[in-house]
Formats: sequence, structure tokens, C-alpha cells
Amino acid sequence: MHRGKGMKFVGDSRVPAVRKPNIPKDYSEYPGKTEAFWPNFLLKEWMVGSVFLIGFLCLTVAHPSPLERIADPTDTAYIPLPDWYFLFLYQLLKYSYASGPYTVVGAIVIPGLAFGALLLAPFLDRGPERRPWKRPVATGMMLLTLASMVYLTWEAVVTHDWKKAAEQGKIRAEVEIDKNAEGYKIAQANTCTSCHGENLSGGAAAPSLIGTGLKPEEIAKIAKEGKGGMPAGIFKGTDEELKKLAEFIAGLKEK
Repeated sequence: MHRGKGMKFVGDSRVPAVRKPNIPKDYSEYPGKTEAFWPNFLLKEWMVGSVFLIGFLCLTVAHPSPLERIADPTDTAYIPLPDWYFLFLYQLLKYSYASGPYTVVGAIVIPGLAFGALLLAPFLDRGPERRPWKRPVATGMMLLTLASMVYLTWEAVVTHDWKKAAEQGKIRAEVEIDKNAEGYKIAQANTCTSCHGENLSGGAAAPSLIGTGLKPEEIAKIAKEGKGGMPAGIFKGTDEELKKLAEFIAGLKEK
């Protein structure tokens, strides 16, 4: 028995009596509301992309990338700082419960729990409500996560030593150092390279030893008595070794 236009009752369900092919309507049926992907829409995308590309190139020319000196693996005093979107994790690893023997907690466990919660969010909160105050659990977790990330990022920024960071990243003139020279080997034996760097170009913990303008006698005095942040008694060699070290450092000049 047929009821309704083109419909047939089958039990308590209605199905079309005549199947029609699912053909999308032509653009002409929606004048002024739709447009062809090619070339209209794609041309607009290219124009917008070109504007952003030109703007980015202008920004790059006006403000070059803040490059630092070549990485020195022997500089143990280097203060690292990741990009801004990782600062909250960087700050998390400074706390005792997420660093040292518990690094796995700050590096894997806590980020893993956060990622797992985000992955399971559609399954944990399946309510139909869209208003935030109607979803207290999801809204509360979201606000707690956001507040934690903002706080940790802020703490990472305000506790970072920006003055030392600027000094350690400064590009300095380097000279070709003969690492087989006796003076350089004496510097290595007395841990000079651990603070002043493998190329003696300085870092966050110590100044550059290249082109100091000091006489060998002055350098020898500093090596024994210390100066500034360098304590006395670091040099443990003989007087002959001290003389060779001082002469070697005094001879390092910028080209």
C-alpha cells in the first residue's frame, strides 16, 4: 500500500519508492552563493598566500634571525632555552619531583598523561551539551591545563638569566688555534677549556681569551690569583707550565 508521494510503508519505516542517483546540484542553482574551486576559489587562496609570504619575507629582512655562535660541546656553562611553545615543559624539568632521578616523570609521564587525556577526551565526555557551564568536568580540566601552561611558561621566562644568555650567544671573532701546542694542552689539563670553551672564545661562565691585550705576566697573575668570577688556585701546574700557558694566551690575537 502506497502512502505519500513516492513513499512506501514497510513496517514502521519509510523508504523511497524510487531510488534516484545522488548527483550534486549545479552551481547555477545557487547564484551568488557558490563558486567553482578552479579557478575562482584556488585563485583567492593563492592571492592570500602570496600576501602572507611577502609579509613574512619583509619581516625576515627587517629582523634577521637571532643567530648565536657555533655550538661548543665543551661549554658546560651554556644556559639552554627552548622555543616558547616548549617553555612550560622546560620549566617543569627544573622542579625536584620532575628532574634528576625523576626526569622520566617530567619528560614522559606527565606529558604522556596530558596527551592521553586529550586523545581520550571525545570518549570521556560524550554529553550533548555545548555550553561550558553545563560541562563542569571538561571545562575545569581545560582551565586547569591552560592555567598550568601559562604559569610554567611565565616562570620559565622570568627566571631565565637573559643577560648571561645574550653574552653566551654572542658571535665572537675566532682564531685558528693550534690544539697540539704545549700551551693549549696545559690549558686543557687545568680545565681552562671547560669555562672558556674549546676554542677559548669564552661563554656564559668566562670571557674570551682571544685578543685580551694582556701581557704574559698579567695573565699568569690572573691564573694563580683569580679575577672576577674565577677563584684563585685553579691553576695546578708548575711555574714553567704557567709561563708557557701565559705566553700562549697572550699570543692569541684576532685576525
